Amino acid sequence: MKVVGVGCGDGMLTEEAVAAISGARLIYGSGRAIDRVRQHINPDCTVKVITDYKALGHLPDDAVILSTGDPLLAGLGYLGGEIICGISSLQAAFAAVGLPWSTVSVIDAHGRDHAEAICDTVIDCRRNRPVFIIADPKFPVPELAEALHGQDISIYICQDLGEPHERIITGTPENPPVPDSNLFCCIVSPNRTE
Repeated sequence: MKVVGVGCGDGMLTEEAVAAISGARLIYGSGRAIDRVRQHINPDCTVKVITDYKALGHLPDDAVILSTGDPLLAGLGYLGGEIICGISSLQAAFAAVGLPWSTVSVIDAHGRDHAEAICDTVIDCRRNRPVFIIADPKFPVPELAEALHGQDISIYICQDLGEPHERIITGTPENPPVPDSNLFCCIVSPNRTE
């Protein structure tokens, strides 16, 4: 089985991913992932929308499973098999705001206790580390800002990355950005004085 990252937006497939998709005879993916790569799918390929994620571990060896973003960044890489990376939301977000990400802490707040994710973010910011938060639609940006109040920090909401309507909204703990899309991630970056 191959788990192929389809990138976080249109045009973010790697050449290796295109080759794996084009050569596949059996593809599984979410509707969104399938739509993103449809132009590369061989007409003789059987394509199935994933309806039961728990059953993915029992697919045939020749199956290609599409994972949005990168399979190893909150994706389907846990399934094992051959992993083909994709352009992740982390890469796209840091490129969009022009920040290096060599020391970033990654916090997956998607379906996780948001208070715990906010606490972890505050701790990493005190260590002068930028934080990348994989948010879900209910992630409380105002609560994050309140927890960071008084610190010299920039908060970036990166929404709909790789899509024509991509938007980066910048704020501070005192004037937090407000997402207006359900598909967003956050970068919280201490403003270093080095």
